[in-house]
Amino acid sequence: MTDDRWIRRFVQVPEASARLVCLPHAGGSASYYLPVAKALAPKVEVLAIQYPGRQDRRTEPCLESCQEMAEGVFAALQPYLDKPLTLFGHSMGASVSYELLRKLESAGVWPTALFASGRRAPGLNRDEGTHRLDDRGLIAEVQKLGGAGSHLLDDKDILGMVLPSIRGDYRAAETYTWTPGPKLKTPIHAFVGDADPKVTEDEARAWSEYTEGASELRVFPGDHFYIDTNADAVIDAIARHIEASQAVRP
Repeated sequence: MTDDRWIRRFVQVPEASARLVCLPHAGGSASYYLPVAKALAPKVEVLAIQYPGRQDRRTEPCLESCQEMAEGVFAALQPYLDKPLTLFGHSMGASVSYELLRKLESAGVWPTALFASGRRAPGLNRDEGTHRLDDRGLIAEVQKLGGAGSHLLDDKDILGMVLPSIRGDYRAAETYTWTPGPKLKTPIHAFVGDADPKVTEDEARAWSEYTEGASELRVFPGDHFYIDTNADAVIDAIARHIEASQAVRP
């Protein structure tokens, strides 16, 4: 039985030959990737992940860790393993993607790549204490990072709906602890903004230490949400990778 709570297929393209699994940032939702789904159709179908605690899942409690989120995504992806998968995760979503990739490889599923965006390599995570701030302090930190829709947090009604998921996600992201294990086989490519206050280029480059596969660092102009101003370039890079990976498959 499929668990449709986790996956949003905004553009359903059954003729697509590959799928891209997109995992949102802390406080983010599946709808963040709607433009990606439209841009990649009909060649690639986007599976946008909807974590508990937001939008149509707002009555569900937020999960406490990136590992728990990865477990939920892994279970939900089971009906979608008949086509090649590529993973993309931004910020917290990169940590969830990494834990998801560990589960996929252990199950004998080999994605074409993980694109880890705007996140330090797994063993470099640190608790910055944002999730322990009061409501005003937490929102100030979120707005400082910017990103599409951050101005909506000034609306009290919207804030009341999204604050629990923001706090829960920040807790999961900031308390994430990497458990040492074998290097993965899947290529891991790191994307980062050149002015990201959360990630240095060296911290992003360190993703290469977690895979035996190919690894590449790409630096874009911009801050933590560089993807909002470089969407075309990011989508093009992923599309080119998926196309090239299909060319070499038997």
